[in-house]
Amino acid sequence: MNDFNTEKLRLDKWLWAARFFKTRSLAKAAIEGGKVHLAGQRVKVSREIQIGDELQIRQGWDEKVVVVEALSDKRRGAPEAQQLYRETANSVQRREEAAAARKAAGGMIDRPVSRPTKKQRRQIHRFKESN
Repeated sequence: MNDFNTEKLRLDKWLWAARFFKTRSLAKAAIEGGKVHLAGQRVKVSREIQIGDELQIRQGWDEKVVVVEALSDKRRGAPEAQQLYRETANSVQRREEAAAARKAAGGMIDRPVSRPTKKQRRQIHRFKESN
């Protein structure tokens, strides 16, 4: 198979080559778990994608909307992998806003200064057992 610009390519292979997932099995699990959508629809692992297809990919907290720019079945370095797709401007803006909101909310959580002592752990266990 050619390196770039093949006509069709399996979705799991492309996601792996574009470095969205570390292994093809992780890409397969994400697709089967409904974390990858093609034009708003869930897809199968063996679905063949073409240049111009729009994918929604959810990874952790982030959801990216990317347009397929090129096809490749070989995994290369990150700069070459980024040439395989283009993230939409709306997607970038939504991810940045969500990251800022998560960062702002993170400061509201009071974290303990240190771990509980042995005496405090016993008290916690007694309290949990009594309820």
